[in-house]
Amino acid sequence: MNISQLSQLSQQAQQRQQLRQQMRAKRLALTAEQQQRSALSLIEPALQLIEQYHAEHLAFYLPFNGEISPLPLIDRLRTLNKQIYLPVLHPFSHTQLLFLHYESDCQLVPNRFGILEPRLDVRKVLPVSQLEMIFTPLVACDKQGNRLGMGGGFYDRTLAQSPHLISVGLAHHCQQVEQLPIENWDMPLSHLIVAEAV
Repeated sequence: MNISQLSQLSQQAQQRQQLRQQMRAKRLALTAEQQQRSALSLIEPALQLIEQYHAEHLAFYLPFNGEISPLPLIDRLRTLNKQIYLPVLHPFSHTQLLFLHYESDCQLVPNRFGILEPRLDVRKVLPVSQLEMIFTPLVACDKQGNRLGMGGGFYDRTLAQSPHLISVGLAHHCQQVEQLPIENWDMPLSHLIVAEAV
């Protein structure tokens, strides 16, 4: 790799980091009411997508740092008897996620990033091969269905190892851009649901 290519890589990394900072600031600037309206606007398009795939085993995330909340959607899915799972950082393999069955009385604890996750109970772990659909958080997305995460690569690794998974990005309207600076390890989403502008 020559100096020009290294410089280009460095510029792209800086561009991605700046975009992360800008988008996180935009998310955090939303009021509680705007957050709630955005979260509610996800429900109908998500239900249509789940019905289209006849999906029963669905992975979600708990919102952190201004991420759009899937909790109203999860509440609705519970009334339809869908099985909901949440990611937990793998205790030994620090780059991997496990998915635990999520029940209303589930005890939540902060992980090493300060994000709440279910307390690890191996009896509640579902192999990723049995998940059908995964709803992912994101920092930014583009109109081609690309996703920019926080930079840890957890979801990209999960999707790369599980090509059967239908991946659905959930985003505030303000998080969508025309085109993201993409790296070769970025996994494109199967679908993207962008909340109505608030």
